[in-house]
Amino acid sequence: MRRGEAKGSRGANRSSLWSWKSSYIGYGLVVGFVLMLLYLMVSAQFSSSPNAYLGGPAKISQTESISSARHQENHAGQEDGNRENEEPYNEEVARTHTEPSTGNERNSDITEERHQSKRKDNLGIIPAECVIAGLQYLLPVVKITRGGTGDFHNVANTKPICDTSFGKYDICVLDGDARAQGGTAATVTLVSPHAAPQEWKIKPYSRKYLDGLKAVTVKSVTNPEDAPQCTTRLNVPAIVIELGGLTGNYWHDFTDVLIPLFIGASRFSGEVQLVVVNLLPFWVDKYRKIFSQISRYEIIDLDKDHGVVRCYPHVVVGYGSRKEFTIDPSLDDTGGGYTMLNFTEFLRHSYSLPRDRPIKLNAIGPPGLARPRPRMMILERTNSRKFMNLPEVVAAAGAVGGGIVPYGRLENIAQTDFGDPAQDMGLRYIQYSIAADESSLMDVFGKDHPMIKDPIAVHMSGWGNVAEWYLGKQDVRVNIDRFRPAVTQALEYLQ
Repeated sequence: MRRGEAKGSRGANRSSLWSWKSSYIGYGLVVGFVLMLLYLMVSAQFSSSPNAYLGGPAKISQTESISSARHQENHAGQEDGNRENEEPYNEEVARTHTEPSTGNERNSDITEERHQSKRKDNLGIIPAECVIAGLQYLLPVVKITRGGTGDFHNVANTKPICDTSFGKYDICVLDGDARAQGGTAATVTLVSPHAAPQEWKIKPYSRKYLDGLKAVTVKSVTNPEDAPQCTTRLNVPAIVIELGGLTGNYWHDFTDVLIPLFIGASRFSGEVQLVVVNLLPFWVDKYRKIFSQISRYEIIDLDKDHGVVRCYPHVVVGYGSRKEFTIDPSLDDTGGGYTMLNFTEFLRHSYSLPRDRPIKLNAIGPPGLARPRPRMMILERTNSRKFMNLPEVVAAAGAVGGGIVPYGRLENIAQTDFGDPAQDMGLRYIQYSIAADESSLMDVFGKDHPMIKDPIAVHMSGWGNVAEWYLGKQDVRVNIDRFRPAVTQALEYLQ
């Protein structure tokens, strides 16, 4: 019995050993097949673009050796003074999978379950950890971060890099290998094998419906050969904007350009280059202190940038604000959560204005010094809506005053364009409305004309009459007796 048992035992051991070897060989074949597929996928991915910013908007992080080689290759023509050791904008640091392996996986089902769960992450290729003949193989992590083109696996369903759904402005975000070419036909091109080839004509101004604005062509291509070749590369983001439009008017300077630019550029903390269409040097110089806080780099005149192709890791084309002359954090697509208080602080810092609130009239100063007196600023207009009795207004005010609204049922417009922004800045706003007999339009039309008698009907007739007469051809002669209570109210706010 013992001999027979021994024979039976040896037979069972041989059968068990052969079963174990067969399973191991089968497992090795499966793993080898998976490794081959992963190798082909990684090789195809790495060979699809010669640039460090592979995949355009989908930025790929590789192992240290691969990343270093690509970095040296792509910065051969970089501008002098650039930070050569600085990582590309928003590019993730490469790393390898370092989870230890014991060499004894429980069984192939558990291993397959682990791989299946890891494959659920469709943002990139998850490292495979396998054991073949007692050797451990670790694949580098290749992680893809989407930046505007959407699904890596389905080019047909990729998200467009340009959003033209806003009524006031268009905006495009090119994340990856973005190339700006100036001249008479300015273009900004995104090179990405994952973005469907598309093209847009964008007016990079905050009011795209205005006539006379220049358009920039924004497009995406899959092959680097279909894009202009880089002549210079700057390793910071860029914002392409347009001046002109209604700039030159103080109110439009801020609501059309400076506030939208503050919203769009603040997150870069000065590490951004402005690329400008229809550059107005005198206007930029006028707000030089503000622009110096927005960007630490030279402002590029794209219209005159002939023969130059500027390459960036991230480009935003267009800018705008959802509300007039103010900031609503809930509508801020940048995620910065900025408010008009932040913009006010930004302006004070730009112009080195330390005081952030008006003086208090009842404040007790140092002994021997007179109590503080408020100061009033009057903005004297010379074209339209100017004061016809300015000396009397100055004498009556004497200390402080409020915003003066011309005749013509303009209170709502004044509140939206001036009152709300002032309050969002933490200021108190006093509104003084001009009466019909204080308006120069009374002398032009007479008291029985609809322009005087029925301003609502004038508004209903279209914006043209409102803009021409109420805003463009009206001056005011302030009734000092009516104006005095507004001054008194302002003084009370300072107590």
